[in-house]
Amino acid sequence: MDEEMIMACEKDGTPIGTATREEIHTKGLWHETFHCWIVEIEDGTPYIHLQLRSPDKKDFPNLLDISAAGHILAHECVKDGVREIEEELGIDVKFEELTPLGIIKDQLAVQNFLDNERCHVFLYVTEEKLDDAYKFQQEEVAGMFKFDFQDFYNLCTGSLEKIESAGELAAAKTPSQRSITLGDLVPHGQSYLEQTVKGIRKELG
Repeated sequence: MDEEMIMACEKDGTPIGTATREEIHTKGLWHETFHCWIVEIEDGTPYIHLQLRSPDKKDFPNLLDISAAGHILAHECVKDGVREIEEELGIDVKFEELTPLGIIKDQLAVQNFLDNERCHVFLYVTEEKLDDAYKFQQEEVAGMFKFDFQDFYNLCTGSLEKIESAGELAAAKTPSQRSITLGDLVPHGQSYLEQTVKGIRKELG
């Protein structure tokens, strides 16, 4: 199988050439990614869905993360990133159903892993119960948990140090996480988290 190629770019998005995923993360090259945060409205209350990363993942196994996300490959445009939702979660969501939250820069640095992303962030709001609809890509996703969005907002903005999950949306292969801190999340930059949850809250009204 050919290794996927990603377009490296300047911090402002100007393309500078293609590179492998390993080169992107070893050299800390800026690149474009697709992020989709899913919010389910239940009895008028918004709940955010956080993906539990598979224990087999090379990077950040067993941590909670964005509902669905991935790299935009060199031959793709931002709209093509919607494929990540169906690939990882098994649900069919159209790009036109997403609300754009803008491009938010995110920087992660862990040992030899340098991740500089220009994240194209989107919101998907639904009143459908997705528990039975989810069909996870097992090598990527171990489960999904939901949290009261206001609690998650307070966690990301520093008002709370710990929050309780509102339920496990699908059987996970690891013990259910009933309470989490920021340490249970993939270590996204604080600025990324704050900009994202503020954008989501604005759209939810």
